[in-house]
Amino acid sequence: MNKKIIALIIAIVVIAVGVGIWLISSNNNSNEQKNANTNNLNSNANMDENNDTENILENPEENTTDEDSTGDRETSDNQKIAIIYFSATGTTEKVAGYIKDTTGGDLIEIEPKEKYTDNDLNYNNGNSRSTREQNDSSARPEISNTIYTDQYDVIFLGYPIWWGDSPKIILTFLDSHDLSGKTVIPFCTSGSSGISSSVNYFKNNYKDINWQDGKRLTTSKSEVESWVNSLDLLK
Repeated sequence: MNKKIIALIIAIVVIAVGVGIWLISSNNNSNEQKNANTNNLNSNANMDENNDTENILENPEENTTDEDSTGDRETSDNQKIAIIYFSATGTTEKVAGYIKDTTGGDLIEIEPKEKYTDNDLNYNNGNSRSTREQNDSSARPEISNTIYTDQYDVIFLGYPIWWGDSPKIILTFLDSHDLSGKTVIPFCTSGSSGISSSVNYFKNNYKDINWQDGKRLTTSKSEVESWVNSLDLLK
């Protein structure tokens, strides 16, 4: 085989190798571009799904929710508000939290020294703790925590209804705190009983307090907000 033929074969092989390398490189670039496009599409989809979050992060003042903004709301006379409540099962606590969200007031729980168990709250047991307390006009269950009320002008006072009335621990609170001249707004939760009996008792026995009529409430947040706003306490 002469030198010219050998040189031609080598040239063909070199060209073939070069073309192969070019094809492989082109295919890799194409795949990289496809992957990049796919990543861009996924990124755009995620931005769409989380658009509200992104906007809140970029524009926190423009996207503040009503619930967040209520913490800075004050009464029309810049009076300080407290939501003081007793809750044995958590229902009244939930309503108290909604009032806090609406008013921006301070949330304070009345904590019994002896916690109430399910047996204590057994309506069908005539000798249960709650039954005995409600039937004893002198019963005043002890409160374990210290509650300061001097700095407040308006107090929402919350409790469940037991046997048609407020639990006796509410009277413990009223007996041990001077709320003279303060505006106190009762609210209650119950299966069916109203609030009027307990409010009438308060008005007749704690006459130095500016009692409002109060309301029986469910755990509907919109209902609670509507009621609080109807009181014209806020600006």
